[in-house]
Amino acid sequence: MDLGLKFDEVRLVEYTSEWIEEFIRVKKEIIENTCLEDIRIEHIGSTAITGMAAKPILDILVGVDDLQNSDETIFKSLKKIGFLRLRVERPGEVVFAKFTDNTYQEKTHYIHLVEYKKELWNNLTFFRDYLNTNETARKQYLDIKLNYVKTSCTGINEYTDYKEEFVKIIFNKRRS
Repeated sequence: MDLGLKFDEVRLVEYTSEWIEEFIRVKKEIIENTCLEDIRIEHIGSTAITGMAAKPILDILVGVDDLQNSDETIFKSLKKIGFLRLRVERPGEVVFAKFTDNTYQEKTHYIHLVEYKKELWNNLTFFRDYLNTNETARKQYLDIKLNYVKTSCTGINEYTDYKEEFVKIIFNKRRS
């Protein structure tokens, strides 16, 4: 299994069950080095959707009780196992990344630290579960991703924006 993308690179690779194995390995490492319960660590993103082509970066969702008052020991523990806090500003989320080496040019994993069982947690896990159980939605999402890569591959922010409408439609299904 080959994980990793350089800054602003957008590349999709075929699905592999090795992503699940890697998630299990990293989850165990997180549990062993933090005070987090295993139910607060979830595999999300396209690598968690069976059969889905994805960017070769593993997304991990980690839930805490209160993001504003997160214990600094969690940050230190994540750093100890190679996850560095990014300067990404997202509402209700702190983002960490693991890199291939000390040049910090290629990311292999993300941790999305959010409030456990709150809106963002619920949306991200619902999206994964919905696509895993709905073949039509999974195919639509894959088509959107492949179309972007084929026609306009200009960068990661644009890629995220390109998928945003579809993602919001799925999030809204959770509320209906």
